[in-house]
Amino acid sequence: MDLPIKNIEDLRSEIARLKSVEREQSVAIAGRFNSPMALFSTIMSLFRSPASAEGGKSSFFDQDIVGLLSRFILPFALNKTIFRNSNFIIKTLVSIVSQKLSHFITEDGVVNLWEKVTSLFKSKTPEETPEHRAIPPLSETY
Repeated sequence: MDLPIKNIEDLRSEIARLKSVEREQSVAIAGRFNSPMALFSTIMSLFRSPASAEGGKSSFFDQDIVGLLSRFILPFALNKTIFRNSNFIIKTLVSIVSQKLSHFITEDGVVNLWEKVTSLFKSKTPEETPEHRAIPPLSETY
């Protein structure tokens, strides 16, 4: 909307312009979905794998073993615990989303998380606790 609308003729011309833009966009969208193959390629473009570090496409086996296992364990665990009483569509969507998220789960990330968790639960040795610190010897002078 470049020009301000001041009267009824400006309004009518803007409506005509918007209708022509709508027709152009509907033709472009119809061209995108005119054949089954075009529809399939549009749907598959939603599920393409992210680009790898080299700039090419990454494949299923470019992940480490933890990433590969998470592609199967994460959807299974979510569908058996949190989404236990959900319907088929919800479970399918959870599986798709969790498989997409499994690309972010790496072996390094799991190891770092494990180290943080175990450091929280490690028992402190008596030398580290404040009440068991060695008391320095008292000096002879008061």
